[in-house]
Amino acid sequence: MTARCWFSGLWLLIVVPAWAQEKLPNPRPVPACQVIPLPYDQASFQCEGEELTRYHYGPGLRRPFWYPVIGPSGIPLTRMGHPHDQQSHKHHNSVWISHNSVNGVDFWADTGTGKIMHRRIAEFEDGGREARTVTENDWLDESTGQVLMRETRTATTRMLKNGEWLLIIDLILQPDGKEVVLGQSPFGLIGVRMAKTIGVNDGGGMIRNSEGNIDEKEVFWKKAQWVDYSGPVTNEAVEGITLFDHPGNPNYPANFHVRNDGWMGASLTHEATRVIQTGEKLTLRYGLYIHRELKPLEEIGLQWKEFAGK
Repeated sequence: MTARCWFSGLWLLIVVPAWAQEKLPNPRPVPACQVIPLPYDQASFQCEGEELTRYHYGPGLRRPFWYPVIGPSGIPLTRMGHPHDQQSHKHHNSVWISHNSVNGVDFWADTGTGKIMHRRIAEFEDGGREARTVTENDWLDESTGQVLMRETRTATTRMLKNGEWLLIIDLILQPDGKEVVLGQSPFGLIGVRMAKTIGVNDGGGMIRNSEGNIDEKEVFWKKAQWVDYSGPVTNEAVEGITLFDHPGNPNYPANFHVRNDGWMGASLTHEATRVIQTGEKLTLRYGLYIHRELKPLEEIGLQWKEFAGK
């Protein structure tokens, strides 16, 4: 194929190579949001090629978790372990699901005999605005080899404006045989360990909840629709994570377990034991809003309402 081009008062004859004329017969749209399987039992949630978070589910882990959780500035907003007590808090795996009394077995601490074992990947799904994984786990008592509970876990990343995004975690828990008793405890079911610079103590960050309370003294064990933890990620930028409880959860609004050292969690069983009868299921939903700046409470409230379907 040849083409003519006018240049400096002259017509130039250009030969176009055959390979440049080839076109795909039926190209399909490339989804902006994707889940990319990685070596060592990991899956990367990405949007436009930029990682948002990574799911870790290898057989050597005590529990699956998401790390890092990356803010709009491209900097991780979570960490692995307590900044000043790594040994006894090494179970603080960024964002994780666990409980410290399932039929009396501790799945929370690394010293317990409970282990949440990844069983299989049921689905990876890409999309224009969302990507998701569906995985299945066994809650195993290693001391007896008995599976106490089966779990189906759906994690969805949803893009918002200005690089902000949501991580939505849906859980279905059901006994594997006899009933499951989730003992009265503040530890479970979801935990978030914030980056050191975001913590109130280490970075001068701030904790706020939906009721307008501030920092550990006012927020600790209070019921709320959500708790926000925000702080500096660079010398110029403040970012944060808001942990959403959902109105469909059986103990809504949850009691929130928060500390000025950078820890927050929504407690399912702070007030009472919860029993899942044989043949029944416990369905739960939590959300993490990853955002810029120290957001006004009203703006966070609007995001929560959309998450809650209000």
